[in-house]
Amino acid sequence: MAWRRAVFALFAVAAGTNVPTPLLLVYQDRLDLSPEVLTALFGSYAAGLVPALFLAGPLSDRFGRRRVALPGILLSAAVSLAFAAAGDALALLFVARFVQGVVSGAVFGVVSAWVGELSHASGEGAGGRRAAFAMTAGFSLGPLTSGLLGQYAPAPTVLPYLVHVVLALAGLAAAAGLPETVAVASRGGGDHGGPEFPPAPLVRPGDGWLAATVLAPVAVCVYAFPSTMISAVPLLVELPAAGVAVTGVLAGGTLGAGTLVAGLQRRLGPWTAVVAAASGAVGFTAAATYALTTALPWLFLAAVALGSGGGLALAAGLTLTARLSAPTRRGELTSLFLACAYLGFAAPFLAAVTARASAPAVPLVAGAVLTGLLAVRLLPVARTGRA
Repeated sequence: MAWRRAVFALFAVAAGTNVPTPLLLVYQDRLDLSPEVLTALFGSYAAGLVPALFLAGPLSDRFGRRRVALPGILLSAAVSLAFAAAGDALALLFVARFVQGVVSGAVFGVVSAWVGELSHASGEGAGGRRAAFAMTAGFSLGPLTSGLLGQYAPAPTVLPYLVHVVLALAGLAAAAGLPETVAVASRGGGDHGGPEFPPAPLVRPGDGWLAATVLAPVAVCVYAFPSTMISAVPLLVELPAAGVAVTGVLAGGTLGAGTLVAGLQRRLGPWTAVVAAASGAVGFTAAATYALTTALPWLFLAAVALGSGGGLALAAGLTLTARLSAPTRRGELTSLFLACAYLGFAAPFLAAVTARASAPAVPLVAGAVLTGLLAVRLLPVARTGRA
C-alpha cells in the first residue's frame, strides 16, 4: 500500500531529529557547556522548523506533496552528514541543529498530510494515527540507537549520524514512487485563463474558537512533554552511571511510549486529548518526585507518562486537524498545528532557567499544575464529542 511507503519516509526523517539528543552529554563533557547552552542547542531546532512549517504546508497545497517532500527527505541525510563533520565546533553544531529544524519543517507537515490523503480508504482518523505512529517511532528509535552507539561504539559523534544517513536514503527511495495527491493543475485558475476563486477558509466556519483553545494548547503538549523528559531532566538531576546510554534509553522509552499509545486514539475518541493532558500531569509529578528522592521508579514512570501524553496529543491533534481543515488547505493547517507543537521545545530551556533560579523540582511541579488545569479545561469539550 502506498501509505506504508509514506509512513516509512516520515519515520526515516523523524529518526534523525533526535539522534543528537543523547549526545548532548558528550558535547557537554567535551566542550564544558552549561545546561542553558545545551538546552538552547537542543531548542534551536524549533527555531528553524517553525518558519519552515509555515512555508512548506502552503507550498505543498499549491505545487504538490512530492515537490516539497522529496528534497526535504534528501536534505535530512545531508544534515546528518553535517553533524558528523561538525565534531566539537559549537557554532557548526548550532547551524546543523537549526538546519535540521528547517528540513524537518519541510517534511513533517507535508508528509503527514500526504499520509492522511493516502489513507482515505481506511476511514477518518487512520491517517492521523499512522502519521503519529511514524513520527513517534522515529523520535524514539533514533535516540535509542544513538545513545547506545554514543556510549559503547567508536566515534560517538560520527557513527550515529552515518547510520541515519543510510536510513534517510532508504526513506527517499520509498517515497520516490508515491502518487501525487494534490491536483496541481487545478490550482490558481487565473494562471490558466479561468476564473480565480477566493481561497477556502483555513478551518470550517464556526470552529476558530475550537482550534485556538483546544487544538493549539494540545499541540504545545506534543513536544513539551517528551522534550522536557529527554533534554531537561537529564541535565537537571543526577542520573545513574553510563549517563549517555541512560539518556538514550530514557529518550527511546519516552518516545516509544508515545508510539505504543497512538493506537488508543481510536478507542478513546474525544477523550484522547484529556487523557494526554492528564498523562502529562502525572509525568511531571513523577519527574519532580524523582528530583527530590532520586528513586529510579519515579524516573521511569515520568518517561512513560510524558511520552504517552505526547503521543496521544499528537494523534488527537492530527485527527482534529484533518476534521477542521478545508481539503485544499490541509497541508497548511497540518503545518500550523505542528508549528504550535514545536513551541513546546522551549520547555526544556525554560525549565533549566527556572531550576537555576530555584530548584530542579520547581519547573516540574509547575508543569504538573499547568497540564492538570488543561485536562480540566478539556473535559467539557470531550463530553460534547467535538474533539
